[in-house]
Amino acid sequence: MTDAMPAGRGRRKLAARCRRITEDPTFGMTVFVVILLNAALMGAETYSGLARTHRQALGIAEECCLALFTLEMLLRIGSFIDRPKAFFRDPWNVFDLLVVASAFVPLLRENTTVLRLLRLARVLRTARFLPHLRILLIAVGRSLPGTASFLFVGALVLYVYAMVGWVCFAESDPQHYGSIGRASLTLFLLTTLDGLTDAVRAGLQISRFSIIYYASYALLASFVLVNVLIGVVLNSLDEAREMEAEDKRARERADGTGDPAGEVRERIVAARIALDELEASLADTPPAPDRGKEREENRERELESAV
Repeated sequence: MTDAMPAGRGRRKLAARCRRITEDPTFGMTVFVVILLNAALMGAETYSGLARTHRQALGIAEECCLALFTLEMLLRIGSFIDRPKAFFRDPWNVFDLLVVASAFVPLLRENTTVLRLLRLARVLRTARFLPHLRILLIAVGRSLPGTASFLFVGALVLYVYAMVGWVCFAESDPQHYGSIGRASLTLFLLTTLDGLTDAVRAGLQISRFSIIYYASYALLASFVLVNVLIGVVLNSLDEAREMEAEDKRARERADGTGDPAGEVRERIVAARIALDELEASLADTPPAPDRGKEREENRERELESAV
């Protein structure tokens, strides 16, 4: 027991020191600049002449970036040395660890194409230091289930209209509606309303009723479905903001830097809003009948009838 306590205190002290470094704004800005420098080096390597002339300098700069990323990762791991499980609960920590550690895997390091893709993944780490970008990425991830449903409905609408277009315009316009594939491609391009005017003019030369076909498709595909997709993304964006705010409050409570008075005020405001809504709903309901008054009136009627 006497040996375990100093070790535990030592881990907490080490975690506190690493946490002070990693939570310093200067540290975050330095890592952000290194990530941008790494991206600039990747862009410079795409110029064959520049890459051949400065191959050694570019290699040294890449090794320096990797060393700084490794140091950053060690500091982040050290900040969670007193609670290792909490490190892996944060998806960004896991992502950063995989991206940095993959550069030391022998098979991956020898493959130039895979190594470049892994270096490109480091650019995505900028989301860690840009809260708004992080919220957008979370929103995109949370909107994937709704987007999948949207794609299914959109594909169904596209297929139905493509079949109708093939039946009606295949003989007159085989270049655009000669098969289900060509019809689907034509309608997919019309989803952006680009070329819709030319398509309507060509359709009117075939039949006057083609205006109904194109107008209904444009209304359904370009307005209704696109607005549904926008609604799904905006809803996911609101959820991502709430998740980010909740994570921030949880971190503040864990670090002891939160504002208890502010949380109490937020709860009071939420309770007041709920009471106001309840009062408004009660005001809309009709008043309940007074049962006691009805019983008194019934007794008076009985006495009058008895007399």
